[in-house]
Amino acid sequence: MKNTLFLILFSLSISAQQYNGLFNFTYSEKGSPYNETGTTESLILEVNDLESNFLYVNYLSQGLGNNDLGLDRGKIGSQQIVYFQKAGNKLLLIQPNLKFRATTKNQLEKASVEQAFGKSVLFGFPILGKTEKGYEIDLTPFLMQDVFNVAGQLQKSKQGNYSINKQRSALNLERTKAFPKNVEFETLITLQGKPTGTKLKSVVPNTHYVTTYQHHSFIALPEPGYETRAYHPNCGSWDFSYYDYATPIEENIKKQLIERHRLVKKNPEEAISEAVEPIIYYLDNGTPEPVRSALLEGGAWWNQAFESIGYKDAFQIKILPDDADPLDVRYNVIQWVHRSTRGWSYGASITDPRTGEIIKGHVSLGSLRIRHDYMIAKAISNKPYASTNNKEQEMLNMAVARIRQLSAHEIGHTLGFQHNFAASVNDKASVMDYPHPTFELRGDEITYNAAYATGIGKWDKIATAFAYGTGSHSERVSSLNKALKDGFKNMSDSDVIPGGVSSTGHRWDNGADATAELERILTVRQVAMHQFSIDNIDEGEAINTLEDLFVPIYFMHRYQIEAAVKSVAGMDYHRATKGDGGKAASILPKNQQLSALNVILKSISPKELAIPITQLPLFPPRPSATKSNENFKGTTGIAFDAISATTMNVSHTLKLLLHPQRVSRLYQQHVLDNEQLGLEETLDTILVNSIYTAMHKDSYYQSIQQNTSYIILDLLMGLSQSDKILPQVKSIIDHKLKEVQNQLAKTKNKSVFSLAIQERIANYFEHPNAIKSYKIPDIPMGSPIGSYCDTY
Repeated sequence: MKNTLFLILFSLSISAQQYNGLFNFTYSEKGSPYNETGTTESLILEVNDLESNFLYVNYLSQGLGNNDLGLDRGKIGSQQIVYFQKAGNKLLLIQPNLKFRATTKNQLEKASVEQAFGKSVLFGFPILGKTEKGYEIDLTPFLMQDVFNVAGQLQKSKQGNYSINKQRSALNLERTKAFPKNVEFETLITLQGKPTGTKLKSVVPNTHYVTTYQHHSFIALPEPGYETRAYHPNCGSWDFSYYDYATPIEENIKKQLIERHRLVKKNPEEAISEAVEPIIYYLDNGTPEPVRSALLEGGAWWNQAFESIGYKDAFQIKILPDDADPLDVRYNVIQWVHRSTRGWSYGASITDPRTGEIIKGHVSLGSLRIRHDYMIAKAISNKPYASTNNKEQEMLNMAVARIRQLSAHEIGHTLGFQHNFAASVNDKASVMDYPHPTFELRGDEITYNAAYATGIGKWDKIATAFAYGTGSHSERVSSLNKALKDGFKNMSDSDVIPGGVSSTGHRWDNGADATAELERILTVRQVAMHQFSIDNIDEGEAINTLEDLFVPIYFMHRYQIEAAVKSVAGMDYHRATKGDGGKAASILPKNQQLSALNVILKSISPKELAIPITQLPLFPPRPSATKSNENFKGTTGIAFDAISATTMNVSHTLKLLLHPQRVSRLYQQHVLDNEQLGLEETLDTILVNSIYTAMHKDSYYQSIQQNTSYIILDLLMGLSQSDKILPQVKSIIDHKLKEVQNQLAKTKNKSVFSLAIQERIANYFEHPNAIKSYKIPDIPMGSPIGSYCDTY
């Protein structure tokens, strides 16, 4: 009786608003009997089709604006198929378990799988009353949750403990809408807590009350007719998998499909045809020029890929209409996202979990990326602000070129494509690589007119043909195998880890030969350091901002080092399948490994590490408040620390070179082939170029060399204590440490440094757990250059 009376009063409320769409619902300022959210308003939902699947997605529609917090405007949260089921006097919102299925017409077989694995009840709703076709429930308590887990993210980021303040939270009707195939709800959620970190303080006016807007979408599942496609290890697409228990015993129970948009030719018999429904992306209409034009141009490159497989205008990019909501599932969107810090851009998608069909592509591009690329161009230019040498347009052109490429890259993710970090060895064959700007040395002038590639890559067309082209699966696999024979490779995220083994898959690198490119970029870097001057800033700019510009110059080679290091104990391999005609894997020749090792050691020689003394006056004392994680750190207070700058570089390089996985491979490859480079020879080469090197006459160089020796010593001690290496590897490392001790004891050099090294080694063997490594300042933020999927 109480519920019936409420519904009568609710329907008579003059403030009630009716919404009709995929679900019909009514908003009123009057609360329902089961509304315990702390608000007096209610949103009453009509549920007419029980047991009917639909897609539930949540977003963060208004974020917090700090990259490190990972809470950006427009970020997609969880997405899952759900349905309503009646249980007594409740409706339950249930998420079925689609990881385990039985693709069969035998309903009992299907039921046996469903009953074998768990499902999840996401929420329970008391039934308010019956309608002609179903039931009414109060959706408000469900919507007023912190579904995006902002509180959990803040706790994880060590920013404090927060919980929902119900009195400061409310429904947001401005973005609550209903359409035939989707309904949209939004809430203002305020979290109350005690702040403990500084990141939140930098972006929120009152850190005791943190307010976000969280969005909920109920979406109709796509109509039948979508063609699923099987995944192949070299196809370049994202995959998703499930287990089909109705599979014949002789076949693999694990099914892998690719994610893709639905795309069909109007006229399949014609070589060139328009699509029944083209893939249209919409650019955030708040994007300013020249970024707007760059994003439109770069995104449109994908039409070249679709043209190559016989489509006309199948991919289009337009400006989002002023009255459209970027979170509306009907629009594929490119959002221009602002943050207080430079950070990643990313492409995410809403997909049908049953088939992998992409329903909505959603790209988020960080607005500070273009500014950082402009800063890089400003740093690398030769006196860009000299009175006779204005290069502002050239610098802007480089930054805009990066944004064009970034647009294509992130859209590529939302078309279903993963990274290909081997594209740089094939003349920048894919926009899905992470590109480092290409700097050319012409005489004493560094040029960057061709810093970034333009247009879609050859590999992108190959991947598009597999995902969206015509032909049977075997025909498309045959085309992939031909691409492999032609020298193309597909290396994604798992191939570029710090201890990585791939000689071709690298992030932020250039060139077909990683070692040769490192040697080249070291030369460019020296020119850039020596030409750096006060004319790299404009009139009126603070002198201490020159340090900001010098960081990307000094660490220009950091990613090329990472690429070259992977040649040491590296392999040439691909994701081989039986019958593809290629060799699965081979260890790199010894001479190639030694070449890489020697250039890497050259990069940490005092000559390469030392910041020119003539440039040091450009870096005056700087207030700590003006520094960030993108600046040099040191031990000299606000004064610039030239020595610590070199240790950051050395530590970064040697941690890659002496990674536990790499030293283990060095040991193993020599055991298997005595002619190969081994761990002992590698360590000897490192020691000859550091601790055993004769004292430099130049005290600046000598100090750098000593710091390098300390870092090597600490890394070897740390490796010896690691539980991630073989005991034989530990024995070799300990033997080398004793060799160093004995070698220094025999020399006539009784310097304080030599004696300190000997004493430190002796103390280590006596009390190995008592040795504390020297604190090395963290290397300034680098990746992303110019700025999980994905992250990019």
